[in-house]
Amino acid sequence: MKLRCADRTLDLSTPQVMGVLNATPDSFSDGGNYALLDAGMTHAQQMLEQGAAIIDVGGESTRPGAIKVPVQQELDRVIPLVERISAQLDVCISVDSSSPEVMLAAKLAGAHIINDVRALQRDGAIAACKQSSLPVCLMHMQGEPDTMQLNPSYDQILKDVYRFLSARIKACNDAGIDKNQLMIDPGFGFGKSAAHNYRMLANLAFFKTLDVPILIGLSRKSMIAAVLNDRAVGDRVAGSLAGAVIAAMNGAHIIRVHDVKETVDALNVVKATQQQFDACS
Repeated sequence: MKLRCADRTLDLSTPQVMGVLNATPDSFSDGGNYALLDAGMTHAQQMLEQGAAIIDVGGESTRPGAIKVPVQQELDRVIPLVERISAQLDVCISVDSSSPEVMLAAKLAGAHIINDVRALQRDGAIAACKQSSLPVCLMHMQGEPDTMQLNPSYDQILKDVYRFLSARIKACNDAGIDKNQLMIDPGFGFGKSAAHNYRMLANLAFFKTLDVPILIGLSRKSMIAAVLNDRAVGDRVAGSLAGAVIAAMNGAHIIRVHDVKETVDALNVVKATQQQFDACS
């Protein structure tokens, strides 16, 4: 499976690592660490050297309880960093945004992928994505970040999330965005309880029939803490790696993480194992 990303082609025949670069003061794991341009650039360089195929740049925190950021502030955080990464590093750049203005500016700045936690539901987002011609990841989120974790509930978590993602794929297709430019993310931690998250992880292959690449992000999230006695964010690496391996073995194509080096190592073991399985099948 290959994904055309502007002037690049991303090979998804084996799972690829997407490194998280939050240019925000309040993201749950690394808020404030990379808000300055030089610090963000240094971290992007480090993640590339550690094996990240994609750098995901975000300027609006979507942690539980987060509030919306003004568009101009998001632009000011994201675009200079995208421009600098594009000019200096040979890496695929994703922009984590729901704002049409940011999507279009990011394309001009050198971005290759749009990663939208709201699945292009904001006014003008589908049109902006189509105009950009960039591939987009459509994520499921129940509610909005400021309220999504208050009381998440579903009739049937797998079918409910599947139906939403299928409908968003259709909406994009109807607007003229080709299916081969789409990815999906079931949205671990976005309006889900720990039980919801682990049910999705255990049954990730259920989403393969949508016939688009699957991106997952569970790195350091509360679902990891929930089974590790509520460990602090920085002490969730081993649990995050376990989740990444399970996801990769069950069909994930892109794994979005904070701990790039460790995840690349883990996925190399997955790759070696899958190659031997294929050889015997």
